[in-house]
Amino acid sequence: MTDKNVPLEAPVAPKKTRMEEFWHLLRRNRLALVGLGIFLLFFFTALAGLFLTSGTDPVFDPSQVRLQEKLRPLLSYPKLDPLQPDEVPALGLYLLGTDDLGRDIFARMLQGAWVSLTVGFVAVGISVLVGICMGGIAGYFGQNRVKVDHILGTVMVIAGWAMAALWTDQVKALILLGLMWTSVMVLFWKILWRGRSLLQGMRVLRTETISIDTLIMRLVDIMLCFPSFFLILTVVALLPASIYNIMIVIGLTSWMGTTRFVRAEFLSLREQDFVTAATALGVGDFRIIFRHMLPNAVAPVLVSATIGIATAILTEAGLSFLGFGVPPPHATWGNILSDGRRFIFDAPWLTFIPGFAILIVVLSFNLFGEGLRDILNPKLRERY
Repeated sequence: MTDKNVPLEAPVAPKKTRMEEFWHLLRRNRLALVGLGIFLLFFFTALAGLFLTSGTDPVFDPSQVRLQEKLRPLLSYPKLDPLQPDEVPALGLYLLGTDDLGRDIFARMLQGAWVSLTVGFVAVGISVLVGICMGGIAGYFGQNRVKVDHILGTVMVIAGWAMAALWTDQVKALILLGLMWTSVMVLFWKILWRGRSLLQGMRVLRTETISIDTLIMRLVDIMLCFPSFFLILTVVALLPASIYNIMIVIGLTSWMGTTRFVRAEFLSLREQDFVTAATALGVGDFRIIFRHMLPNAVAPVLVSATIGIATAILTEAGLSFLGFGVPPPHATWGNILSDGRRFIFDAPWLTFIPGFAILIVVLSFNLFGEGLRDILNPKLRERY
C-alpha cells in the first residue's frame, strides 16, 4: 500500500529548449562551429561588397582600369604621378594587388563574394523547392498510378512552354502542321468509333500506367546518369550568358538528392500513428503534408541544402573558369582565377587568392553541413 501522505512528484519540465539544445551541441562540435564562423564572415563580407562595389560612384570600383598599374603585388602603394584622382584606390594601397589591366583585386574579390553567395543560395533554393515537391509527391501519392490523359496533358503543357520560349517561324510552321495532324486524328477517331458511345471511347484515356513513385524515381535515375557538371556546361553553352540562367540551370540540375531524402522521410512518416489519426479525422492531404509531415522531414533537407550551397559555389567557379559563367562586368572568383592562370609565374597572387577563398568557403559549408547532420540526427548525438 502506498502512503497517502507522500506527495506526488511534480512533472519535470524540459530544462532546455530546442534552440538551447542545438546551440549546446553545436558548441561541442568545434569543426561545425568553425565552419559556421567562416560562413558568417563570408556572408557579411559579401553583404559589404554589395554596398561598397555597386552604384554609380562605388567606394571600391572593381572595373577601374589602370594600365600603368598592372600586376602590382600585394600591399603595394600606387604611383600617384600617372594616376587621376578618381583612379587612386580607396585604401591608399592595393591590398591584394592588381591584375593585368590594373584592376584592384580586393574590389573584385568583394564583388565576386556577393555573386558567389547569390548563386549559391538561389540555386540551392530552386533545387530544394523542386526536390521537396517531387519527393513529397513520390512519398505520399506514390502508390497512385498515372493515367493516359495525365501524360497527354503534361506533354501539352511542356509543348506549350517550349513554343512560348521558342516562338519562331519554324515553330509557327510546326503549330500549323500539328493542327492539321490533330484534324486528321479527330476524323480517324470518328470513323474508328462509329456506332459506339463516346464514353466507351474515352475509357482509353483513363487507362492506368505506371505508379507516380516509379515515374519520379526513374526520372531521378535518368538525371543521375548524366555527369552534372557536363550537363550544366552543355545547357549553359546553349543559353544566353546571364547570372540568372546560371542560377536556374544549377538549381534545376541538382534537385535529385533532396528528392530522395524527402521521399524516404515521407515513406517512413506516412505509416506513423499521427498521420493515420489525421487521415481518420478527415484532414486534407495538403494539410497533412505541410502541417504534419514536412516539418518532421526537413532535417535532412537542411543538411543537403547546406552542402549544396558549397557545391553550387564550386560549380559556378568552375563555369566561370571555363568562360561559361557569369558574364562581365560582374567579377566572380572563377573568372578572377581564370584571368590569373596566364600569369601564374609572374603574378601568382591572381591564382592563389581566389583559389584559397573558394577552398575556405566550400570547406566551411561542408564542415557546418556535416556538423548539422550529426546534431539533427538523434542517433548521432551520443558522440557529443
